[in-house]
Amino acid sequence: MWYSYISTGFDNNNAIVARITTSDTSPWFEGHFPNDPTLPAIAQLSMVTETISRVLQKELSLQSLTRIKFKKVIRPGDILDIHATTGKKENQYSFKVTSETQEVCSGRLVLAPIKEQQPTP
Repeated sequence: MWYSYISTGFDNNNAIVARITTSDTSPWFEGHFPNDPTLPAIAQLSMVTETISRVLQKELSLQSLTRIKFKKVIRPGDILDIHATTGKKENQYSFKVTSETQEVCSGRLVLAPIKEQQPTP
């Protein structure tokens, strides 16, 4: 995996929380950008989706995004804190990722449970 969990769980307000560190050997950093490694936005959103799935112990897939903002570059080895809460609509989550108290990215995701595939007759 291209990142590692330091901790995961729920806070006192039942929000999903996680602390993560990014690996400096991640292929995401190799191709984006040479000599200036930066974690791409799609990788950040994947990390948030996977973290929510992990904490809730459900297989979830990303369905839609709104109000996504990227404010800080993520470098190899950065420690990130993810905070996610349920939204007003079903399967909606508001999230914020921070690094050293600075906001990295934020927004809203709609995640849907991955349904078991029906066997082909």
